[in-house]
Amino acid sequence: MKQKNIRNFCIIAHIDHGKSTLADRLLADTGTISERDQQNQLLDDMDLERERGITIKSHAIQMEYEFEGEVYRLNLIDTPGHVDFSYEVSRSIAACEGALLVVDAAQGIQAQTISNLYLALENDLEIIPVLNKVDLPGANPEEVTDQIVDLLGCDPEDVIPASAKTGIGMNEILSAVIGRIPAPEGDEEAPLQALIFDSVYNPYRGIEAYFKVINGKINKGAKVKFFATDKEYHADEIGALKLKQLPMKEIKAGDVGYIISGIKTATEVKVGDTITLVDNPCDNAIEGFEDVKPMVFAGLYPVVTEDFEELRASMEKLQLNDASLTFEPESSAALGFGFRCGFLGMLHMEIIQERLEREFDMTVITTVPNVFYDAVLKTGEKISIHNPSELPEPNILEIVHEPYIAAQIITKADFVGQVMNLCIDKRGELKNQVYLTADRVELSFEMPLAEIVFDFYDRLKTISKGYASFDYQPIGMKPTTLAKLDILLNGDQVDALSALIHRDNAYTIGKKICSKLRELIPRQQFDIAIQAAIGAKIISRETVKALRKDVTAKCYGGDISRKRKLLEKQKKGKKRMRQVGNVEIPQSAFMAVLKLDD
Repeated sequence: MKQKNIRNFCIIAHIDHGKSTLADRLLADTGTISERDQQNQLLDDMDLERERGITIKSHAIQMEYEFEGEVYRLNLIDTPGHVDFSYEVSRSIAACEGALLVVDAAQGIQAQTISNLYLALENDLEIIPVLNKVDLPGANPEEVTDQIVDLLGCDPEDVIPASAKTGIGMNEILSAVIGRIPAPEGDEEAPLQALIFDSVYNPYRGIEAYFKVINGKINKGAKVKFFATDKEYHADEIGALKLKQLPMKEIKAGDVGYIISGIKTATEVKVGDTITLVDNPCDNAIEGFEDVKPMVFAGLYPVVTEDFEELRASMEKLQLNDASLTFEPESSAALGFGFRCGFLGMLHMEIIQERLEREFDMTVITTVPNVFYDAVLKTGEKISIHNPSELPEPNILEIVHEPYIAAQIITKADFVGQVMNLCIDKRGELKNQVYLTADRVELSFEMPLAEIVFDFYDRLKTISKGYASFDYQPIGMKPTTLAKLDILLNGDQVDALSALIHRDNAYTIGKKICSKLRELIPRQQFDIAIQAAIGAKIISRETVKALRKDVTAKCYGGDISRKRKLLEKQKKGKKRMRQVGNVEIPQSAFMAVLKLDD
């Protein structure tokens, strides 16, 4: 097909604004899928995505549509909506020439919408605003249209009212895609230059990389090279991404397709990398590629220590599907052997845990998550810290830097005070406050990433009654004062509960952890001392009292000294028992530390 009849576009929206439903409707209206194959969230093929109503992996699909007597090829590149996957979104956007900006007519513009919109504008995409869910009784189309007009600076007539569920406005959206989004402008005669925007693992054929050809063309059987890894492969199969893959002989500039070349290692295919030909390579890679950096680190341990090798195999298989997961072995005195894993954020961590449980039947214990820090020693040496045990001793440590983020929160005006208090409690610094409408405010903060890792998002939703939306971008490292908080049970350190915490918060968090553990650790025949310590200094203590047995029950009447003798004997027994007794920590205790403010 000629380039002038190709349109590449994506859909950007906040979570739950109807992105997947709109994609389903477009597939049905262009005849890409038959009624028999029709189902909700067709492009979301994980059970987890369907249950939570979110897109975790981006997808791509090709549609054919006849408009004014000409057939057009529409390549829809779906994107995840959550802030944790923003790099994937940026690569999907780089493969497009236009974007449908979907806004819920009942909820209005949210933080993630604005964030992804800026990404699209940076890539010079043509934006088509779509006002979705206009059929809802709670919809407020006039007000939300004004918000979109203010945000984009477009005319109110440019905003397409639609309802993906009932099919209102679908023809207008398709004609806008063809009429307003420009055709790709690649040079078919230039050396091959193709952008990888996603990859999936096929257990029989290895890794399938999805790409968009920017310049040149790729033929089946050609010898190709991946820029970032500098490895060469044969294009065993190339083809178009319909509902089922459609093998082809050749894919030209401007089009989207997949390549299978028998790659079995996830790290060899990087999202954002450039494919070129070995015989006639292009001069430079496509800009914007970066290695995905994990932001949150936590230990994952099998509940039964013997399952360690099984957990390793499960993690390796999972990594083939999700290259942004990183892990390396580590051991803990309390939990045995496990892995130190790097995640993109807390949602990513939750999803990995859930997928391990569902797809591999592996139940895991998670340690307290923390972010990475950069430490400078007095000798001038720089080290990266991913684990509380790696923090150097104070006598050799010069300074520690922690990652900071720029956070945007959009909330109703009624909740501004509570949201500000929450952010300031979390060491945030207010940078800007803008009223988007009379009752919607955008707050901009700079705050440490470590502070949003625990329970920030849950608390934000609670105080704003679910209305606030939150988005963030990393902005670099700033100096900080860290303390390593250790938890001791009967004088023995439990390394799985250790955490790196800002020195100002260490006392309050130590106190909360101790009182939480006192509720959760079952009582034994002896007293259990729970202590929080920084270095050698104990900053908080709680005691789980022993189960008492009434040893004086059989001693009735007689002299008081007989009772006293029995109680002294019991006291000695308890003391000896405490020296040899082991304290079992229930799994709920490890999880409870993450939710201290409930």
